[in-house]
Amino acid sequence: MKTPSIDVTYLIRILTDLLDIPSPTGLADPAITYVEQALRELDLQPRRTVKGALVAEWAGQSDDAPRALTAHADTLGAMVKEIKGNGRLILTNIGGFAWNTVEGEGCQVFTTNGRVIRGSLLLSKASAHVYGKAVGETKRSAEMMEVRLDERTISAGQTRALGIEVGDFVAFDPRVEVSDSGFIRSRHLDDKAGIASVLAAVKAMQEAGISPAQRVTLHISHYEEVGHGAATGFPPDLAELVAVDMAAVGDGQMSDEFHVTICAKDSGGPYHHGLTQRLRKLAQENGIPHKMDIYPYYGSDGEAFWRAGGDVQVALIGPGVDASHSYERTHTDALVATVQLVMAYLRG
Repeated sequence: MKTPSIDVTYLIRILTDLLDIPSPTGLADPAITYVEQALRELDLQPRRTVKGALVAEWAGQSDDAPRALTAHADTLGAMVKEIKGNGRLILTNIGGFAWNTVEGEGCQVFTTNGRVIRGSLLLSKASAHVYGKAVGETKRSAEMMEVRLDERTISAGQTRALGIEVGDFVAFDPRVEVSDSGFIRSRHLDDKAGIASVLAAVKAMQEAGISPAQRVTLHISHYEEVGHGAATGFPPDLAELVAVDMAAVGDGQMSDEFHVTICAKDSGGPYHHGLTQRLRKLAQENGIPHKMDIYPYYGSDGEAFWRAGGDVQVALIGPGVDASHSYERTHTDALVATVQLVMAYLRG
């Protein structure tokens, strides 16, 4: 079976566009809107769930065992927890990241009056010329980190006068770079790389005139980073769900930045053995560069649906991403391999 041609330029454009759209969990609607338009351009008719996720149905050659793909548009981020007496902000994190991974990063504060105010996240004792050894020795905790706003403010009152209040969302700068050697370096590849891979797969199949073997639900969630993104939004007759999310790269892992990974187990336990093995066989038969792996500290939207009572087979695949939940990096090869496996699954 001939593999449809993948539009890599489209794949990278969708990814970089999404990466540049701030979408911390709870404020992911702009990214959802972007994907909504991309699906319309692929002649699909997406709809919003009451919760705000995005769902589109793609007709298949059969519908006796309907399938679904899920990927998430929300990312790590923060909210304003406290306005300090000096006008700076203490944050509460959204999602599982360590404060040292965003130290020194630029950020945007989305105020309730519609303003977007720039700032930087710093240690409260950031100056080596003032605090000496304390700069290196201070534990990076929420209480010891602060947003230094790029506005004239030295008091809580002046900061509130800017329109900033407790509960406002904060997004960290992605700093997207695409290298000539094929690397994509950015925050929030988790999971905008997954969305780009799904859209590129749909485009490639459509342009080749190939329909999926079964009716497919494309599900884009926006609460994955806090554990309940894909808990709802699927048809009642769904038989299989494949989550397309990043693969964890690091010591002791099989995943790397150049392959698609099929995850057999994460912190929530094993995925469905039969579906996982079918994906592995598809990768082998189609010559798709792939790895098998187990992730020690990881949960997916597939498990969110299981925990919500979904009676379906669930598997997890995705491109290898280095430095997950930090300043991440992947390679075009991993993205292309992910697109290939998505297509092989939909056609198989």
